[in-house]
Amino acid sequence: MVAASGAGGGPSRWPAEDELDIVRKKVAEISGRDKREVRVAACPYRICPLGAHIDHQGGTVTAMTINYGVLLGFVPSNDSEVLLQSGQFKGVIRFRVDELQKPIDNPEDINWESYARGAVYALQNSGHDLRKGIIGYISGVKGLDSSGLSSSAAVGIAYLLALEDVNDLVISPVDNIQLDKSIENKYLGLENGILDPSAILLSRYGYLTFMDCKTASPSYVHFSELSKGQQSQEQLPFKILLAFSGLQHNLPKKRGYNTRVFECKEAARALLRASGCEDASNILSNVDPVVYEAHKCVLEENLSRRAEHYFSEMKRVAKGRDAWARGNLQEFGQLISASGRSSILNYECGSQEMIQLYEILLKAPGVLGARFSGAGFRGCCLAIVEGERAEEAAAYVRAEYEKAQPELVCKIPVDRRVLVCEPEDSARVIFPDHHHHP
Repeated sequence: MVAASGAGGGPSRWPAEDELDIVRKKVAEISGRDKREVRVAACPYRICPLGAHIDHQGGTVTAMTINYGVLLGFVPSNDSEVLLQSGQFKGVIRFRVDELQKPIDNPEDINWESYARGAVYALQNSGHDLRKGIIGYISGVKGLDSSGLSSSAAVGIAYLLALEDVNDLVISPVDNIQLDKSIENKYLGLENGILDPSAILLSRYGYLTFMDCKTASPSYVHFSELSKGQQSQEQLPFKILLAFSGLQHNLPKKRGYNTRVFECKEAARALLRASGCEDASNILSNVDPVVYEAHKCVLEENLSRRAEHYFSEMKRVAKGRDAWARGNLQEFGQLISASGRSSILNYECGSQEMIQLYEILLKAPGVLGARFSGAGFRGCCLAIVEGERAEEAAAYVRAEYEKAQPELVCKIPVDRRVLVCEPEDSARVIFPDHHHHP
């Protein structure tokens, strides 16, 4: 299990040496190699404080990684064979990197093997010659896979980094974003945007990453950078709560996600037609906000709500950039909660249980803002909380949600019901005998 490790000043130092050691020993057992030869791809999970459900429309989203994630320990194999075991799933995967990988036709066929094969597919498709396989052991956090924290992107990126490393491929983070998108879109058949891989590959501790999904260009804003360093560079004044609903989701198998994407495109099509811009592709980022205000009356009710979510969320992202730069957590939190409300009312996602959890978080002591994490159909909610009140808030949320949903809560391990997290750095390969924090 890959859990968070010690707090203290500055970044949280994930992964801890003992976590790395567990993974290295497993790879040594499987491969017969010395554990000092084992490299580890560390890919943190991400949260998206603002910019909900707009990445697939070319909107601007925000992201930061957290001190939980996926670890893939690996050594190069002697030939083209891939041999993998998992901390979460039974069995052994074996295939060769020189076999041609074909996209999955049926989403029901997706399993833990699919991401490793998908990484090989993405690299092959981009013209990279893979000669060496890996012998590896992958471990995520039990209970955090399928909970709206981008675990699938973290797994895909871990395999990409490992395969690139053993094949001496030098690929930039920006190119790896597109390779992960190829795994998800072309190999698995999921219509998602670039938010998840961007967050995992580009995040920096103390910064909020802003990703313009239309141009695929990131920018960074340091916390309270306009307040002339009143805030210590070492310790951010907030923590992140993740509260789990007990509902599991697997995006490719749930059609609700793709339906919403289609509705957004239909709204864009109607608005572009009404404004005489039919040549532009049907995504809402191609619709000027002025055009939206002038022509929104042409949209039928469902499409009107999806468009309203997009345009109001873009405004919240812009205001959020400003609040973060000023170090104004109160305002930043209020925008997160407003994003949560729009996800429920306008984007119309969130089951009854998720909405209950969101409302409990809003009442918790020290919580500044909350919303769903991920697609919002199941999974977990996130909150930004004052650092010194994080444990108190977590205890409140655990108790209140257990009262509301005792049957669901009893399925979640006690130490996984509400997690107190901290921001992290980006995905990286940790080499043996190297201190892994820059």
